[in-house]
Amino acid sequence: MKTVVITGSARGFGYAMLELFYQNNYNVVICDVNEEELTKAKSNLEIKNGKGKILSFKMDITNEDDIKNLINKTVEELGNIDIWINNAGVNQPANPIWELDNKVINRLIDIDLKGTVLCSKLIFKVMKEQGNGAIYNVEGHGSNDATITGLSIYGTSKRAVTYFTEALAHESADLKCNVIVGKITPGIMITNFLKTSLGDGEKIELDDKTKKIYNILGDYPETIAKFMVQKIINNTKNNSKFVWLSNSRAFIKFLTYPFKKTNYFEK
Repeated sequence: MKTVVITGSARGFGYAMLELFYQNNYNVVICDVNEEELTKAKSNLEIKNGKGKILSFKMDITNEDDIKNLINKTVEELGNIDIWINNAGVNQPANPIWELDNKVINRLIDIDLKGTVLCSKLIFKVMKEQGNGAIYNVEGHGSNDATITGLSIYGTSKRAVTYFTEALAHESADLKCNVIVGKITPGIMITNFLKTSLGDGEKIELDDKTKKIYNILGDYPETIAKFMVQKIINNTKNNSKFVWLSNSRAFIKFLTYPFKKTNYFEK
């Protein structure tokens, strides 16, 4: 039975993907920094229809010892780690660059960029030794060079994640490591991530223009996860990129919005 690890998987997009992997009879590993959310996620998964095992770890993706502990204990109990998805991340306060202090900038880059790099480095070594595996990194705003005021550092981190993922895929192929490396591009997901910064519940006030764009182009994570999980399960190609909000899907959303009038922000 195959095993999947998803960082930041106690809720939101990470949890939605993990639940689907579990229902497809994978062993699943939940990891998050929030112990309360971890407990909830594990309890919710245990009542789902799955035949695999469920492991749960409190893990900080910027802490090398935490990551090594998860990898070592997972391999010890379940054998190989077949799929690793770097999903964990935090949003930035909706302020321009010059209003962000160094602590905020460092935290954003440490989690959204360096955490992905560190996790990828450590799990790649394991997968190279076991002779197979797949690593997927989640893209976000900035990956396609788009710019929005108030998302400068988050966008910088995600743009760097895109380059890093492509470079890692190249190295894997060039050195014949037999490890797949790919990108997941989910688009706009309607989760608490949009409304809070730095992962600690600091509220972000969204203006009406931004809310309208999110209402037109957004989807709940469960919808996007169904698309992504099937793509990942069926994929055998290195340097793949799975895009949910394609140009054609966005076009249809703009055309149909006047008839649907979706409002994800109603209380």
